Amino acid sequence: MSEPRRLVLLGSTGSIGTQAIDVVKRNPDRFRVVALAAGGGQPQLLAEQALDLEVEAVAVSRATAAQDVQLALYAVAQSRGYATGAYRLPKVIAGPDAAEQVAVWPADVVLNGVTGSLGLPATLAALQAGRTLALANKESLVAGGPLVTPYRDQIVPVDSEHSALAQCLRGGRRAELARLVLTASGGPFRGRTREQLADVTPTDALAHPTWAMGPVVTVNSATLVNKGLELIEAALLFDVPYDQIDVVVHPQSLVHSMVTFTDGSTLAQVSPPDMRLPIALALGWPDRVPEAQRPMDWTTAQTMTFEPLDDAAFPAVALAREAGRRGGSAPAAFNAANEEAVAAFLDGRLAFVRIVDVVESVVTQLALRELRTPADVLEVEDAARASAQQLIGESGTCQH
Repeated sequence: MSEPRRLVLLGSTGSIGTQAIDVVKRNPDRFRVVALAAGGGQPQLLAEQALDLEVEAVAVSRATAAQDVQLALYAVAQSRGYATGAYRLPKVIAGPDAAEQVAVWPADVVLNGVTGSLGLPATLAALQAGRTLALANKESLVAGGPLVTPYRDQIVPVDSEHSALAQCLRGGRRAELARLVLTASGGPFRGRTREQLADVTPTDALAHPTWAMGPVVTVNSATLVNKGLELIEAALLFDVPYDQIDVVVHPQSLVHSMVTFTDGSTLAQVSPPDMRLPIALALGWPDRVPEAQRPMDWTTAQTMTFEPLDDAAFPAVALAREAGRRGGSAPAAFNAANEEAVAAFLDGRLAFVRIVDVVESVVTQLALRELRTPADVLEVEDAARASAQQLIGESGTCQH
């Protein structure tokens, strides 16, 4: 058997990271984690992960968390009875560029499970170092599209929808592709009108019917901004025009996406909703990892329904499609404005239905510009965030 693939996990203490570690632990002959990166807010968990996996390096983005992680490493090592001097603790790297430093660590695959556009520098670092990138951080591709797409052949998607598309695309030649079909669960508010969404609370929005995710991603799923980001990601990742990508609501979350070919055939990827499958596939690509998750039980009755998207109640997808068509800085502005609006909603400073209103205003107001460097992306994001904050703070404009 060949040597295990060396992995770097960025965002190891988050939802994607912890599930990736579960995949690794169940497949020690296939994978070996050599470095971890996290924000630093959970030093105990990060230390336990590092010692469980015997990694070479641990990175934390908050410099102030370095000592906490170091102390946690010593404490966990001591609790496990490791002999002093006989066990080498991992190197601790701290600071804003810590994730970038481990993204270029000697490895075969880098999994980017960081939340938000903060993942862009690490995405670029891994790609430019020639690593295969297992990408769960859709925001870095959306925000840095023109900077990331030249490396698309090195990217394997982790999102269940894009993993499904990648699997279905194996069923035909590129010239035979007619349409990509992204499926959406519809989130916790499927079937509600805009008026019925007026009094939605953060607790309501965080109660996703299918997936267990972080708060930002869960709210994005409730507004369908997540599906808008995935629409842009699909266009960039698979180099497909926006008018050849559809979005359909599929509440059961069993069909993760579909591809229609020119002869009228549609291939669908179907599996129970469990992120371990797309994570395992991305880490092992192009090979499948046996028993990554339980399969469908086709001996029992199954019901699968599909509904059109209600653009009036959930305008985020249409707005994302327009931002994607405009290209340049528009997707980056879309993403940054949404991050500010979601933060304000979770803090109780912005009504749920105003999240996409803020994003639309920002995308409409900001001048379109070309992105040539990461600094360009940062400038656009800063401008979009400032514009969003101004809109959120304006009395009577966004708070009711």
